[in-house]
Amino acid sequence: MTGPQLPLDGIRVAEFCHVVMGPTCGLVLADLGAEVIKVEPLDGDHTRKLVASGAGFFPTYNRNKKSLAVDVKSPRGREVVLKLVASADVVAENFRPGAMDKLGFGERALRTLKPGLIYCSLKGFLPGPYEHRTGLDEVVQMMGGLAYMTGGRHGPLRAGASVNDVMGGMFGAIAILAALHQRGRTGRGQYVQSALFENNAFLVAQHMMEGLATGKPVSPMPDRVRAWALYDNFRTRDGELVFVGVVTDTQWKVFCDAFGLHDLLADPALKTNPQRVEARPRIIPIATALFAKMSKQELMDKCETLGLPFAPIAKPEDLFDDPHLNASGGLTPVTLPGGAKTKVPNLPIEMDGARFGTRLDIPQVGGHTREVLAGLGYGGEEIENLIAQRIVRAA
Repeated sequence: MTGPQLPLDGIRVAEFCHVVMGPTCGLVLADLGAEVIKVEPLDGDHTRKLVASGAGFFPTYNRNKKSLAVDVKSPRGREVVLKLVASADVVAENFRPGAMDKLGFGERALRTLKPGLIYCSLKGFLPGPYEHRTGLDEVVQMMGGLAYMTGGRHGPLRAGASVNDVMGGMFGAIAILAALHQRGRTGRGQYVQSALFENNAFLVAQHMMEGLATGKPVSPMPDRVRAWALYDNFRTRDGELVFVGVVTDTQWKVFCDAFGLHDLLADPALKTNPQRVEARPRIIPIATALFAKMSKQELMDKCETLGLPFAPIAKPEDLFDDPHLNASGGLTPVTLPGGAKTKVPNLPIEMDGARFGTRLDIPQVGGHTREVLAGLGYGGEEIENLIAQRIVRAA
């Protein structure tokens, strides 16, 4: 989806963000059509330089943004930032508590400058006893019960993606959208916040409620009794693993009919799902033996024909070639810093039959500095002087 019909067309966001949480918030707004101006130091967002498990952060969460590289600690750089804020609808930041205040760009200062501003802080913790702690996804997963639920008998184990960073950024975007909608009625801006720890609590809420509902301690995911009789990974004839689930009474009948398990279907002791869960020690060996005679593809084809839940066990790199993602607009093209062309997952939403995509490629440091400054009223000679004095940087 491109052009003036984009939902957030005309909304300007000044993004003071790094790593994952803040850039995710900005990405959601940018993909939906907002003009997101990423304010970077002269040597660029340090996320650009991360290696190992952080190497994918910047190219994933910074498409559709413009880069303004500026020395925010210099008086003239501060002037540039304040002019940008005066032109913006939204400011988003995810630096450590107090960092923006020290720079003079805290919520109170900027909303005094522009009362209609939506100011979003994305932090480790919302206001409370923990608010001054340094929050990381790993930290809140450990203290918030998620690592316990993931690891089980293996010990606490963080989830295999930056789930709180990404979801925390999404909730920040939701709060911003709600504040923009409310501003349309009241004319007033407001301060909104999103945080990793509270996001993690939201994720594990189902387990908190499970404990209350059952009156029993909650078992971690690897150790728990499945909620359905068949809900497992099975080894196929060619040594591959396929997940297969049978989660309704109708699916149980379909499964038994298709695999000739008429004695199981007729057994009154297996009529209901709770009965079948109790009988897992009887049912699982039967399914294991059946599926072991089939190849991975044969089992997946059979399940697809029957309408049973199934899944191959994929690695992240397999998704580049996933036929559904490629056919449905689930991947959008970007250019990596070294010049290589690739694809990255799109926002997982569709509006009016259209997907969102890449309008602006991943920006170079200061790639839009001249454009942004010109839009703020700086003349050509003045811009070049600012570049020469290293107040700003242009690509």
